[in-house]
Amino acid sequence: MANVTMDGSDYYRERNLKNLDKIDALLEELPLFCEDFLRGVETRTSTLTRLNYVYDLRIFFDFLSKKRLRGKDVREITLEDLEAVTDTDVEIFLSYLSNYRFRDRRLSCDERAKARKLSTVRSMFKYFFNKGLIETNNVTKVSTPKLHEKEIIRLEGGEVPSLLKTAEYGSGLSKHASGYHEKTKVRDTAILTLFLGTGIRISELVGLNDESIDFSNNSFVVTRKGGNKAILYFSEEVGDALAAYLAQKEEDPQVPADEHALFLSMQYRRITVRAVENLVKKYAKIVTPLKKITPHKLRSTYGTALYRETGDIYIVADVLGHRDVNTTRKHYAAITEDHRRSVAGAVRLHDSETEEHED
Repeated sequence: MANVTMDGSDYYRERNLKNLDKIDALLEELPLFCEDFLRGVETRTSTLTRLNYVYDLRIFFDFLSKKRLRGKDVREITLEDLEAVTDTDVEIFLSYLSNYRFRDRRLSCDERAKARKLSTVRSMFKYFFNKGLIETNNVTKVSTPKLHEKEIIRLEGGEVPSLLKTAEYGSGLSKHASGYHEKTKVRDTAILTLFLGTGIRISELVGLNDESIDFSNNSFVVTRKGGNKAILYFSEEVGDALAAYLAQKEEDPQVPADEHALFLSMQYRRITVRAVENLVKKYAKIVTPLKKITPHKLRSTYGTALYRETGDIYIVADVLGHRDVNTTRKHYAAITEDHRRSVAGAVRLHDSETEEHED
């Protein structure tokens, strides 16, 4: 089979097409009106959001079929059935999510997963209510589950340089992993450095191409959530790691001439999200075995460091690509507490002369 290459826009287009294929397949398991709902929200949602809607709705309609409609086939559920759903039914659904069976698997949702599924159900009811296709929307009476703040897990102190040294030198790796390390160490170091030095999202990193990098301005172009392009800037440390990796690629005769992806797998194709997650986990568990470090935790590590340096939540929000600064503020509230604590003694109520006189 011929090697098919993609530029950055083609990568995201291909990803969206895969999501659409999954949505089309899953719609075969849902009531017919669900297709109308997804079409109605298409212009203001991403394909990934709609795919998650479909996953959530599968669980909701399976619940209705089993617990509310006495075994009525999911495909046969009508808008009249939907209109008859009460707020109590939805509250029972949320309770049911704590311990339920789906496709012969026993599953459970935490408070955040419950809140997401409730949000999906609300969106669907709201759509059909606003369209006048149902006259009652009882889901509005159901409160969102209380969400407890999650502790932000990040690398601290010397853990950042330790992680980079582990990737560079391979100390602590298993014998099996060490066998591949010589070939991947420059790439892996560049990936970790890019995460820790820019706060890039994993999807943004995987979508980068060689031509995305501009060393003359120490910048690169990423495709943000929603498909918008943004220019991010990097430090000399990040630039050195990227340059070393690109130099290695140029010297490797096995790199396909028509492959534009920046980070390649060992099969010389664009690296996958799963592969990046696994390499972060591989090195992080050596450095900090008690913390579950993921690419998103590396992003949090960068966001924390940037906020500590600048004290400006708006800069952090802009660099990280948060649309709502409240999202940023929520994630870095603990650092705000650090700032408050650090200035607790900044205002003195007695000058030094008064203190000496009183002594």
